[in-house]
Amino acid sequence: MKVRITLMVCLLAGMFTVLNAQEVEFGGMDASPMDAAHYPRRAAFQNYLSDDDPDRTQMIKVLYCRPQKKERHIFGGLVPFGQDWRLGANEATEVSFYQPVSIGNTTIPSGTYTMFAQVYPDQWIIKVSTERFIAGTANRDVSQDVVAVAVPTTSVGEVSEFFTIGFQKVDDNNVNMVFEWDQTRAALPISLNPASMDGENASPMDLVQYPNRSRLRNFVEEDELEANEPQVRVVYSRPQMKGRTIFGDLLKYGEMWRVGANETTEITFFKDVEINGTQIDAGRYGLFAKVNEDNWEFMIHTNPQSWGPPNHDPSANVLVYTAKTEKTPETLEALSMTFVEAEDSVHLVIGWENTMARIPIKVMK
Repeated sequence: MKVRITLMVCLLAGMFTVLNAQEVEFGGMDASPMDAAHYPRRAAFQNYLSDDDPDRTQMIKVLYCRPQKKERHIFGGLVPFGQDWRLGANEATEVSFYQPVSIGNTTIPSGTYTMFAQVYPDQWIIKVSTERFIAGTANRDVSQDVVAVAVPTTSVGEVSEFFTIGFQKVDDNNVNMVFEWDQTRAALPISLNPASMDGENASPMDLVQYPNRSRLRNFVEEDELEANEPQVRVVYSRPQMKGRTIFGDLLKYGEMWRVGANETTEITFFKDVEINGTQIDAGRYGLFAKVNEDNWEFMIHTNPQSWGPPNHDPSANVLVYTAKTEKTPETLEALSMTFVEAEDSVHLVIGWENTMARIPIKVMK
């Protein structure tokens, strides 16, 4: 009996093994096999390269499928003129940029994209799209194209049986992505050193200057030029409240603040000045403040070319001045600065939210 049970278990196990094996289907060799193109080429085997080898850093990788000619008429036939083509077969060709690049004066951030070409007899319009995981061009979302650039085609003498993508180095900052099939070649220029352009700044820069008309001297009458020579200027970035509580929360009491955002706020004295009995030579300075509950401790220092107070050296301070805070006439959504004339000085008034403070500046004659 024990032998019969053992035999039955073995037969059942064998049957389940056959069933499980029958459920697995492996794909055969594709008629248009996938391939990859790398730039630099040697980056494909970077594990063999030394750390200081310049080709170790991969910049571009293309995944594409390689259809064959098979005696067919390709461009204008299999690939119709005027229509988008996936630059290969099967899935849309995929390109990964491992750094920002520029194509046709458009900067493309690092990331993975798909590529297409609208082919014509003498040119291809190469398109790069953020849409991914699509087969071919049917129903693709053209609104996701980030660039479309026309490149001329050239005729090559030898027939290329397989569609091929490769790279041609132009110089250290430029490379051509080259496409070739049948007797047609197209090359897409790619800049590896794109222009760096800032987008919209959440804390836009601004300036105030005293006297105010000294900013507009080309509009000042000649007999008023002397009275409107620049004396003090402040360049600063203007963060906004955006529903936040600023003092005691976003700016915690006892912490250093750049009196703005982004770059260190810059104050320029065009003449020697005196602040609270301390004389300061004409020149360009940085402005920080330690924010307290009822006063701001201003620091004017000699390191204006900085990005806020981290690693600030107190020995660079030429003045430390404590100013009592006041309530603003109205809530200020954005950090604001202005000059207010006093009897023998001008006050730089700095306000944000419902708090403001003044720095009295006496300009030496």
